[in-house]
Amino acid sequence: MAKLLLLTLVGLALALLRDHRASYQKRMNAFREVTPMDLPNCHFIKGINSGAEDLEILPNGLVFISAGLKYPGIHSFEPDKPGKILLMDLNEDDLAVLELNITGYNFNLSSFNPHGISTFTDKDNAVYLLVVNHPDIMVTVELFKFQEREKSLLHLKTIRHKLLSSANDIVAVAPEHFYATNDHYFADTQLQSWEVYSGVAWSYATYYSPENVRVVAKGFDFANGINISPDGKYVYIAELLAHKIHVYEKQANWTLTPVKSLDLDTLVDNISVDPVTGDLWVGCHPNGMKIFSYDPDNPPASEVIRIQNILTEEPTVTVVYADNGTMLQGSTVASVYKGKLLVGTVFQKALYCELEQPSAQPH
Repeated sequence: MAKLLLLTLVGLALALLRDHRASYQKRMNAFREVTPMDLPNCHFIKGINSGAEDLEILPNGLVFISAGLKYPGIHSFEPDKPGKILLMDLNEDDLAVLELNITGYNFNLSSFNPHGISTFTDKDNAVYLLVVNHPDIMVTVELFKFQEREKSLLHLKTIRHKLLSSANDIVAVAPEHFYATNDHYFADTQLQSWEVYSGVAWSYATYYSPENVRVVAKGFDFANGINISPDGKYVYIAELLAHKIHVYEKQANWTLTPVKSLDLDTLVDNISVDPVTGDLWVGCHPNGMKIFSYDPDNPPASEVIRIQNILTEEPTVTVVYADNGTMLQGSTVASVYKGKLLVGTVFQKALYCELEQPSAQPH
């Protein structure tokens, strides 16, 4: 009898493990492959070889890029070098990046590890850059002021809070007011790995101001990209492992009210919003398993989708670019400026393309 009970328990444990593995593979899109879909006139951006995890384009064509991210479980081509913020001008004919010098009291450049970024321009046209930073596996949000003449960043403040303990991406609504996604519930990296594998939807989004910090949305299976509509009425959140983008209405007291969710067949990373059309541009991972288990002989693919009219009953979702990893590996962000498309990656290169309307296909 005891032997039968033991065999039964072993069988149940194996079945549970098999179900968890199947769920994990589904959430990771472990078996999806992409058919390459090229755009004409695509070129690598000079000077980017260790990722362009996030980018922000100003109305004047200047671009801020976070590069050199070191993230637990993710490959890095420059593991011993600190991260950096790059600047590029899309008005120039020969696109190349410049590493911005960072000045300011008591900022540790040697442990700088930038992740999601966001800009805010005030009424005097001063530009502020907020950066999610992972120094020594910790999490901070760094506030900088852009010094355009000097081509540098002046560090103003380091922000820490327990509700930002696993911040991933950020969208600024004022220099010290922002929404941020937290991709894990636990700060401990070993518990993070368990959390991702088990599929518990415990990650969340936070609203931060110096006077008020609170959770404004929760129940995500790895909350990732976040952005806001041009009119400031809606906040968009990417749920990476559920393959969803969620739409929330922003209330006067900064709380978020759910509006709708959009299901997709890809792991959605950072979200950029076209300031003219309101379209969402999303850098995606067709197969997440290849991101977390990097194999140079079978590299992760890249995918860029465009979402039009997301507030309607039937938004239009279009694949604009796709590559199986032979050219671009692990796309995290895509953004447009006057017919130009920029695509960044978590640890590899960044791409610049000229857009043409016929080059997209339905998702």
